[in-house]
Order: sequence, then C-alpha cells, then structure tokens
Amino acid sequence: MALSELSVAFFLQVFVIVGACRAMGWIMKRFFDQPQVIGEMIAGVILGPSLFGLLAPDLQAMIFPKDAKPVLYVCAQLGVGLYMFLVGLGFRTDHFRMNARSAVAVSLSGMAAPFLVAVALTPWLLGLDLFGKGITSVQATLFMGACISITAFPVLARIIQERGLTKTPLGSLALSAGAIDDAGAWTVLAIVLASFGGGPEVAIKAIVGGGLFAALMIVLGPKLLAPLARWAEREGKVTPQILAVVVMLFGLSAWAMDSAGLHSVFGGFLLGVAMPRGLLTVEIRKQVEPFTTALLVPMFFAFSGLNTQLTMVNSLNLAAIAAVILVGSVAAKGLACWAAARATGQDNATAMAVGTLMNARGLMELIIINIGLQKGIIGPALFSMLVIMAIVTTLMASPLFERVYGRKARASGELGQLNEADDDEGTIAAPAHRLA
Repeated sequence: MALSELSVAFFLQVFVIVGACRAMGWIMKRFFDQPQVIGEMIAGVILGPSLFGLLAPDLQAMIFPKDAKPVLYVCAQLGVGLYMFLVGLGFRTDHFRMNARSAVAVSLSGMAAPFLVAVALTPWLLGLDLFGKGITSVQATLFMGACISITAFPVLARIIQERGLTKTPLGSLALSAGAIDDAGAWTVLAIVLASFGGGPEVAIKAIVGGGLFAALMIVLGPKLLAPLARWAEREGKVTPQILAVVVMLFGLSAWAMDSAGLHSVFGGFLLGVAMPRGLLTVEIRKQVEPFTTALLVPMFFAFSGLNTQLTMVNSLNLAAIAAVILVGSVAAKGLACWAAARATGQDNATAMAVGTLMNARGLMELIIINIGLQKGIIGPALFSMLVIMAIVTTLMASPLFERVYGRKARASGELGQLNEADDDEGTIAAPAHRLA
C-alpha cells in the first residue's frame, strides 16, 4: 500500500476500533456490571476473524488490510508500553509492608500451583503441536506457567476500588499478593525470552542487560529522577517541557529492554515504578492516562483480536483442550490462593475472596500471550485458547467476589455500597489513598 493509502486505512481503523471498544464497554458495564476494559477485550476479539471476519470477510479485510497491520502493531506496542508505565506509577511499595506474611504465602502459592499444572499440561500440548517450532519442553513449561499464574494487577486494583475494598485488610492483601505474583510471572517470561533463539550470547545479553537495567531503575532510579519531581513541584504542575522529558525517558527505557532482547513493556513498567511519587506522578497520570486508555490500549486489543481465531477451536477435541486449560488455570490459582490465605490465619470468606480476585488475568495475560505469539513460542490455536481463558477468568472475578464475600459483608455493614467511580471504568486506577 502507498503511504497515502496507509493513512486512509489507519484513520478508519481508529474510528472503528474506538467506537467498538466504547460501545462494548458500555454494554458490559450497563448490563453485566463489568469494567470498561472487559468490554474492550471482547471488542478486540469481535473485530478479528472470529466474528467480524467470519460474517463480513470482505468488509473486515477492507478496514484491516494486511499491509496496514504493521502500523497497528506499532501503535499497539506504544499503547501497551504506556499502559505498563501507568501500572508502574500505581505500584505501591507499602503493599509489601502490609500483610506481608499472608501476601507472600498467597502469591507464592498462586504461582507454584499453576506451574505444577503447567508441568502436567505442557507435554500433552507439545504433543498436539500447539507450540512453535523448536520450542523446548522447559521453555514451553515456563511460558505456560507464567500464563496460568499471572494476575491482572490493574484490573484487580480497579475491582478493589469499585467494590469498596481500598482501605480494608482484604484489599491490601489482594493487591500485595497480586503485585508479588505479577513480578514473578514477568521474571519467568523474561527468562523464557532470554533463552529463546540466538544462542547463549543472546540469553546472557538479555539476562545481564535486563537485570542491570532493572537494578539501576529500582535502586538509583528514584534518586536520578528526583530533580524531575522537584521541577514539577516548583512549577506547581507538569509542564509540556516536563512531560516531554518523561516521554523521552519512556522511549529510552522501552528501547533499552527491546535492545536487550526482552520487551518494551518491561522498560515502561520499571520507569513507572522508579518515578518519584507526588505531584509529578499524579499529573503525569492525568495527562497520559486518558489518551492511552481511550485510543492506544483499544488498538492493542484490536491487534490482539486480529490474531485471535476462535474458529481454530473447531472440534470437540480442541474445545476440550481449551476447557482443560481453563479449568486447570482457575482451579490451580483459586484453590492455591484460598488455601494459602487460610493457612496464614484468614477466615474462610476472606480466603475465598482472595482466591476469586487473584484469578482475574485480564490485559496482563493478553500482553504475555501476544509476546509469545510474536516470538513464535505458541501457535495461533493455543493463543486463541489462552485468550478465552483470559476473558473468562476476568469476567468471573467480580460476580464471584460478590457471591462469596461482597454481599454478606455489605449486609453486615463491614463494606459500604458499591463505588460508582466518576472516571472512566477502563482506567488504571490506583487505590484512593496516598501512593507510597
């Protein structure tokens, strides 16, 4: 396609993607009491070959031509990188100091059990040729373990805010466990990416380079970025000049992780964690989040949906495989987190609530499996099965929480009524009280 044709296709895609995501998000909120982001996940699948391409293939091909896919891919990577940057901005170090014993136990159990399920499932899935060519059993097992063990930390934070759990011990426990859990899953993914292709030199470069960058950002990042925070305090706001510096730092961080052989999302997240808390992060969130969640993240969902072919799960055998993955993922994560919470002194209702909240995978799952598909770790069929798992487990979280904990707690006065947030339901909400 000529450059002029690419621009024509791109702007039409913007209209269709944003419109579909907003409409489906409204439907999910209005009729199913689900966050905006859930509707956007579903809208992405609808726009792909699974439904739109199946019902109107010519129209779908006209709106999403193959030659325009690289442009959408770049926008999707920018969106998911900025999303993870915003997740990093909302990352709270005080969660590790509150309920530490239960949080560590829940998070470790919520990783160990899924990895055992991955150990059991992976040889079977490898035998069915659902992974990419040349993938070893160790790489496949680690990748599946990361997929099954991941928790949708941003969605979890949103559910906790909406359900009135922000200042409760349960909310702190779930957020603490979710943060530790995701850190572990992303570490495993980094190891898989480092070991994938290119020989030992590439793996060493990824592990050493990524590790050094992470250590630099975590240990020295807050001090190096402190002048930026003081600049914002002097101005009383984040000026265009300050925002430009932050955008440059984001690009540099994303480039560093991509160059190391990992993925840009690691750079975005680490930069967000390292940013000094206060006026700087509050104002950056206000300026960056609306554009990211309204336009760029829907593009990621659309790109993900274009790679999702649910029609590939077109037999009872494949449907059974998808069901086994879903049931195994839900049971391993939910039961392990419940058991760990009970073992560390939580009552049964609280433990069940923790299990249901930790089971949501959401956008974090989609990020991981998109990386896996992009790197050739998994095939399209397994990708589609994992998309189903991500959507179903996220849809389950809020209704199950209300059933096992929320209704009774509200009836007894332990919790207030549901919070109707004034801002967009798709935002990456941090808890309402002050960030650490």
